[in-house]
Amino acid sequence: MTEPGGELVVYRSDDGQSRVQLRAVGGTVWLTQAQLAELYATSVQNIQQIISRVLADGEVTQATINSALIVRQEGNRQVKREVKVYNLDMILAVGYRVSTLRAVQFRQWATTVLREYLVKGFAMDDRRLKDPGGTDYFDELLERIRDIRASERRFYLKVRDIFAATSSDYDKDAEAARTFFKTIQNKLLFAVTGHTAAELIVMRCDPAALNLGLTSWAGRRVQKKDIDTAKNYLLQEEMSELNLLTTRFLDFAEDRARRRLTLVMADWVAQTDRFLTFDERELLKGAGTVSAARMREVTDERYEVFDSRRRAEEAERAAIEEWDDLRELTAIERPDEGDHVG
Repeated sequence: MTEPGGELVVYRSDDGQSRVQLRAVGGTVWLTQAQLAELYATSVQNIQQIISRVLADGEVTQATINSALIVRQEGNRQVKREVKVYNLDMILAVGYRVSTLRAVQFRQWATTVLREYLVKGFAMDDRRLKDPGGTDYFDELLERIRDIRASERRFYLKVRDIFAATSSDYDKDAEAARTFFKTIQNKLLFAVTGHTAAELIVMRCDPAALNLGLTSWAGRRVQKKDIDTAKNYLLQEEMSELNLLTTRFLDFAEDRARRRLTLVMADWVAQTDRFLTFDERELLKGAGTVSAARMREVTDERYEVFDSRRRAEEAERAAIEEWDDLRELTAIERPDEGDHVG
């Protein structure tokens, strides 16, 4: 790895004196010698000596070592330097040879919490969550789990599995199955917003608005692929309500699947309406007033207007920055009138 990448995992020692950022890349984490020294409360020289002994003993191999370009601020300029970084195998091997309390604490944390996180993508302190002391973050955890569970990809996979187990006429490759999935999504979205996905997008996609009216998108800036997803236009309160409703519907559907209550696909639409009626929600009747094809025509046109304006604004800003740079350069090269010798 030549540039730092991946996800940052923050470790804080029990005494609160050490806070180290570990960069997770390729199923492991990486630290420099300086970070290892801070982590284990020892010197860089000691870390260097221990690494040499670990390699000499064959406890780990050179495969545990890589290099990365680290950007540091030196005075008024940023300097890139290549430094060696060491993966979790080396980090733990060094930790077993350091006799500080911090080394023991980190090894215990790394072999349980960190390993679980790297493998599963999450790590939880079950005992603390069951018996919280001080600030309780359990509601925040539930909110984040609901957001993940209600994400379009996960919702589709879960609904597919449930309906495959409970619908006698389900065929994952049939067009009817894809239409059915969109129907369920639309019913849930309509129950929260009063609009189908196509209606909501046409109503909120605004080329004159900041970021085209979107409230969330995948990358650093709005792209064309972002504009045809209804969830990208939802306000925070609407998203939270939709996530809550979606996860409750999944619990309802999963419970039916566990009880082996088999239905045909059409019956599942009726069951969805029953679920929403029980929840005192407004029901979507029909397909809505805007078709998916018409929605895409509208958003394509509006994106072109938005993107043209954005490119013009970026070009104008670039020209202003270039002019400012030129004026600064000219001021440096041209001495003040009072500086010349007569």
